[in-house]
Amino acid sequence: MKKFNFRKVLDGLTASSPGSGSSSGINSSGGAGSGSLHPGGTAGALREEIQETLTSDYFQICKTVRHGFPYQPTALAFDPVQKILAIGTRSGAIRILGRPGVDCYCQHESGAAVLQLQFLINEGALVSASSDDTLHLWNLRQKRPAILHSLKFNRERITYCHLPFQSKWLYVGTERGNTHIVNIESFILSGYVIMWNKAIELSTKTHPGPVVHLSDSPRDEGKLLIGYENGTVVFWDLKSKRADLRVYYDEAIHSIDWHHEGKQFMCSHSDGSLTLWNLKSPSRPFQTTVPHGKIQREGRKSESCKPILKVEYKTCRNSEPFIIFSGGLSYDKACRRPSLTIMHGKAITVLEMDHPIVEFLTLCDTPYPNEFQEPYAVVVLLEKDLIVVDLTQSNFPIFENPYPMDIHESPVTCTAYFADCPPDLILVLYSIGVKHKKQGYSNKEWPISGGAWNLGAQTYPEIIITGHADGSIKFWDASAITLQMLYKLKTSKVFEKQKVGEGKQTGEIVEEDPFAVQMIYWCPESRIFCVSGVSAYVIIYKFSRHEITTEIVSLEVRLQYDVEDIITPEPETSPPFPDLSSQLPSSRSLSGSTNTVASEGVTKDSIPCLNVKTRPVRMPPGYQADLVIQLVWVDGEPPQQITSLAVSSAYGIVAFGNCNGLVVVDFIQKTVLLSMGIFDLYRSSELYQRQPRSPRKNRQFIAGLTELNDSPVPLELERCKSPTSETRENSYNRSRSSSISSIDKDSKEAITALYFMESFARKNDSSISPCLFVGTSLGMVLIISLNLPIADEQRFTEPVMVLPSGTFLSLKGAVLTFSCMDRTGGLMQPPYEVWRDPNSMDENEKSWRRKLVMNSSSANQEIGDHQYIIICSEKQAKVFSLPSQTCLYVHNITETSFILQADVVVMCNSACLACFCANGHIMIMSLPSLRPMLDVNYLPLTDMRIARTFCFTNEGQALYLVSPTEIQRLTYSQEMCDNLQDMLGDLFTPIETPEAQNRGFLKGLFGGSGQTFDREELFGEASAGRASRSLAQHIPGPGGIEGVKGAAGGVMGELTRARIALDERGQRLGELEEKTAGMMTSAEAFSKHAHELMLKYKDKKWYQF
Repeated sequence: MKKFNFRKVLDGLTASSPGSGSSSGINSSGGAGSGSLHPGGTAGALREEIQETLTSDYFQICKTVRHGFPYQPTALAFDPVQKILAIGTRSGAIRILGRPGVDCYCQHESGAAVLQLQFLINEGALVSASSDDTLHLWNLRQKRPAILHSLKFNRERITYCHLPFQSKWLYVGTERGNTHIVNIESFILSGYVIMWNKAIELSTKTHPGPVVHLSDSPRDEGKLLIGYENGTVVFWDLKSKRADLRVYYDEAIHSIDWHHEGKQFMCSHSDGSLTLWNLKSPSRPFQTTVPHGKIQREGRKSESCKPILKVEYKTCRNSEPFIIFSGGLSYDKACRRPSLTIMHGKAITVLEMDHPIVEFLTLCDTPYPNEFQEPYAVVVLLEKDLIVVDLTQSNFPIFENPYPMDIHESPVTCTAYFADCPPDLILVLYSIGVKHKKQGYSNKEWPISGGAWNLGAQTYPEIIITGHADGSIKFWDASAITLQMLYKLKTSKVFEKQKVGEGKQTGEIVEEDPFAVQMIYWCPESRIFCVSGVSAYVIIYKFSRHEITTEIVSLEVRLQYDVEDIITPEPETSPPFPDLSSQLPSSRSLSGSTNTVASEGVTKDSIPCLNVKTRPVRMPPGYQADLVIQLVWVDGEPPQQITSLAVSSAYGIVAFGNCNGLVVVDFIQKTVLLSMGIFDLYRSSELYQRQPRSPRKNRQFIAGLTELNDSPVPLELERCKSPTSETRENSYNRSRSSSISSIDKDSKEAITALYFMESFARKNDSSISPCLFVGTSLGMVLIISLNLPIADEQRFTEPVMVLPSGTFLSLKGAVLTFSCMDRTGGLMQPPYEVWRDPNSMDENEKSWRRKLVMNSSSANQEIGDHQYIIICSEKQAKVFSLPSQTCLYVHNITETSFILQADVVVMCNSACLACFCANGHIMIMSLPSLRPMLDVNYLPLTDMRIARTFCFTNEGQALYLVSPTEIQRLTYSQEMCDNLQDMLGDLFTPIETPEAQNRGFLKGLFGGSGQTFDREELFGEASAGRASRSLAQHIPGPGGIEGVKGAAGGVMGELTRARIALDERGQRLGELEEKTAGMMTSAEAFSKHAHELMLKYKDKKWYQF
């Protein structure tokens, strides 16, 4: 008679109701797959012991802050009064930066690239022009900027914008050569238009091209300078609506800048030349120079160079003016890097950059264009960096950047996040890392110092660790939503440098980025740090405050998949593995190298991928390599990449696995304890038997940066691939079927999760003992028993026994994570060793015995007590009671997708299970009952970068790499969402606009009529009328009133609006009162001086003067 399987029945029932996937009473102790139903009894009694405190009210998803360099930047703007900087990107994002802690991210909904940014100086507003020909007005007087107005151009494309200082009229140039004017307050287009055919001479037969420059004259606000791409410059009189003068040059114009007196302007051209024009003689340039061109003989034209894309002409009161430009290098210097040239008097300085220049801005003391500019710094926006050059020192040093703009210095390959870690760690890491900081920075303070930021209520320490493609590890202080680098570790220093072309001869399996970090494991309490790399190695680091010189101990391990047969269960036993014959299409080999024989014809065997240094190595204070473990080639087969890693400082053991098997190493005695294939681990169970099969073709995991096919691949294969390949990330298929997460029957079963814990190794054990939980890609869980010496002294000499216990548990899909709870529902932390300096010179510390911290709630358990083991796979989560191995709860998390990341975390002193699914959902479940607390469709999975870097941590925090250069942090805590406004920095702070310099009597009399120009009278609707509605469409913005969203039209919305209006009115009245008082004081002084003058000359005759 065929045995009936209750587990499959129950799993089918729970799968049919996706809203509630939890059930109870399943006993899996009889092996993987067998079970019986217990409607009450023991399982019910165990469940009643724990009172869960978390409810759905504790959870909410929201983004907190974004760190790193804005990906693919396109635009730059600076407010010289508020001293804040804005950067626009190709994806429509805007980053606004001020003093450290003031870092705001906002996004255009359309996702269109940002073409240009313009601050309303000292007004708390920003105008952005997008590639979809839309202007947006952003309100910066709130911590989360919002769009107040948008204006969509329908018939013309925007090419350039200009907003004069203290003006509410924005000039907008278009691709057709026309210039439109927009009212900033109402965001309505004025009827005043400067048509291109009116601006140029009637005799001109060709179109002048798009508008590339707009600026009003510093001398006269009623005159507008319009630059066209083909080399035409028009000086337009706004009042008379005609051109005062026109300038023609036979080279295309890229940019224009005024001399502050308004009598001259400078143009940069496509042939690498700079032309200086005088308004009194516009027929030809007053001066023409090719700064980087070769000097030619008289009468010959200067050699043409690369285009000068931008020039800025800034004057100084006590020295020669600064002429700063990008580009313009000679064509015969093709190998030279992008450069910024600074001309100051006769001195020419060329600053070479590491990346192409996107934009630069000169920072000046005054916001008024008609005063001496007095430049003090240059902000240079590169494709992958942001630097600021100090102009006040003759050697032009750069400022030390306080923002974490170098996250992507080498591509990020993995991340780890630790909240509420030991508080002394940040100070310790910083004190070590500060010794290795670069020198030679400017001694001036960082000039972008606007905004205000307070520490806020969140004070627990947070650390983020990033692994990189060049083998480096960076530790970051992430406390209070800031990010600052603490310490950098270079793992490549452990290995010999590879010479060019030497990789294939030495057994290297990854030609590009052979040191790329793949997985990291850190125990903050013991300060043990472990890293695995793409070249199949594991390095164990210990922390020391003292420098040492020593040889690096290394072990080489042969881990061979030498059993070419399939494990099949007994006919009467339900199969522990899913039936894969009809679920998966056959996936092709993902090998990075199909050749298993070296080029010279010798089969590679027992060769590691990299060579560890054999000579004594100087190790500075910080993390120092204690042991290197390398997998080696076996009979021409390259070692497979490591898929799981775990370390126990209390046991002195490191374990790692891949698709070939499991390795357990004693890093105290530097010996290999276990090196066993996965099927050998199953041998202890009588449920499995061997059957011969045909020889397996060579199928290995990704070993290098190879192209990924478009067909879906198993997740564990995806996890093993080299983490630096962007092309394969983009080919990742999101719409994966429910069966894709399993491995097809020709693929290997991989070790996907490892976990050390004091637990019950076998069913009905009477006491806990050191255990290693092993999870595989086919959903199998094995428990391995660790037999450690009891006495502390014996631990350094007596052998450690590692034996499979024969216990098996099973889940659907690859196992992702483990965790353990005591009988009261408290989360049990794995035991650890308290840190002590291994190289200490203190005699007392040298003789100090190992101090182990065991979990107090589990160390004193009496016979008959139990604990809960939480296991989550990429399909479901289960909670087992140990030692009975009764499955108390099961929750089928997803049927149509699969889980990418799962972690058991602590929030509000209670444990919960956090999952990130490939369909973009973030789900939180209570423990141990697995009740759904939160399910939000947060983020669609667009590439494997997100999957590879997404991680949860305690206190409701999470992060992922949102772009190759940026880290996005988010929270799933309702409390943090409520307090987020208090933690964010203020972008706008009330600052009085500096007064304009006194122009003097003669300058006021003969310096032009700019002061009497009334733009409102000229551009307003009364005189100019309104523009055609078909030309541009006004779109009201969704934001503007902070904290008022859904109920903006209600009573609270009106009250908030009124309060803000009153605050602004009060602020303006206060400013007006101060100005009135100042004017009265000036009037009194003038009256007094006039009276004295009158008395002095009262009785004098005319001839006495």
